[in-house]
Amino acid sequence: MRKNYIFIDYENVQPLSLDLPKGYPFKVILFLGINQTKIPIELATSMHLLGSDAEYVRIQGNGKNALDFHIAFYLGRLFEKDSMGYFHIISNDSGFDVLIKHLRDKKVLIQRYAQVYDIPALKVSNSKTPDEKIQVVVEHLVKRGNAKPRKVETLSNTINSLFMGALSKEELETLINKLAQKKLITIEDKNVHYNLPN
Repeated sequence: MRKNYIFIDYENVQPLSLDLPKGYPFKVILFLGINQTKIPIELATSMHLLGSDAEYVRIQGNGKNALDFHIAFYLGRLFEKDSMGYFHIISNDSGFDVLIKHLRDKKVLIQRYAQVYDIPALKVSNSKTPDEKIQVVVEHLVKRGNAKPRKVETLSNTINSLFMGALSKEELETLINKLAQKKLITIEDKNVHYNLPN
């Protein structure tokens, strides 16, 4: 299972706490600007519960993009250690997008999100009803573009992987049947054809 590295630009996005699923590999690095001297107790507590998988980086200098350069540096260091990791930048700053495009062109798994809970693995862990799960699956499949699974078995494995291997065979069959009922997919001789929203 790929490790998820979460880089939080705390000058830009201030989550109140982190409720990450147990048994799923996360490392969170919270980047604090020089003028940020306090964080909510709930956030500090949830970071503490992550143990060695949580880290604070306090920026010493002041200046435009100082924090962004620190995030880029730490991201590069962690990529050198774990090139198979999944990297998530939590920031509303679109300035990261040029770096993200460059890294994606080099096949790095990286994405920027406005909030921590926009990360697919966290959306998945908070999805309870079948319709919520279908929504997560559809969003994931749309993002895959032309790399969507073409066989029912591969689609089943993809969905199970998305839900961290926590679904039973019956639940997987139910989700695939619901996708077909909603006419989001068509199955012909174990082949899958898609009719997903843009």
